[in-house]
Amino acid sequence: MISSANDDRGRKTVVDLIDSKHRLYPLGRLDYDSSGLILLSNDGELMQKLIHPHFEVEKTYEVKIDSLICEEEIRKLEGGVQIDDYISAPCQIELVKTNEKQNTSSLKVIIHEGKNREIRKMFETIGCKVIRLHRIREANIGLGNLKSGEYRRLKPHEVKKLREYLDRNDR
Repeated sequence: MISSANDDRGRKTVVDLIDSKHRLYPLGRLDYDSSGLILLSNDGELMQKLIHPHFEVEKTYEVKIDSLICEEEIRKLEGGVQIDDYISAPCQIELVKTNEKQNTSSLKVIIHEGKNREIRKMFETIGCKVIRLHRIREANIGLGNLKSGEYRRLKPHEVKKLREYLDRNDR
């Protein structure tokens, strides 16, 4: 499924899941090999604030990589690494667990930018391949127990808290 409002190749999009009279737009994207939370809105102002780097909206991911990561590598990634023609912004990484038998590490990664395939490219700089990338939170909205393909409408108090979050980050 594609995380956009439409697809020139006719593939199913996240907007196709929603029965709405309003024209909806995804707030941010996930690459085709990623999963997780995508917020949809018909509110242009809210959408602009959520995707604009100025507001430094936190995006939290569960990440599984194909190697055992060490603290030094985590600190390197957290400080920013050279990707293509830019240095990634500082981020937060928490090692959740390692599996020595499978030679994998599971991490929680919090970024503020979310450029094209940024997390995958960050880990490539230290010689690791991302096996699984799953967004679990954007700003102060969490995925909760929703399964792939499920959705729910935000409650009015959640929209209010989201606007308050963005107002606090408006520097």
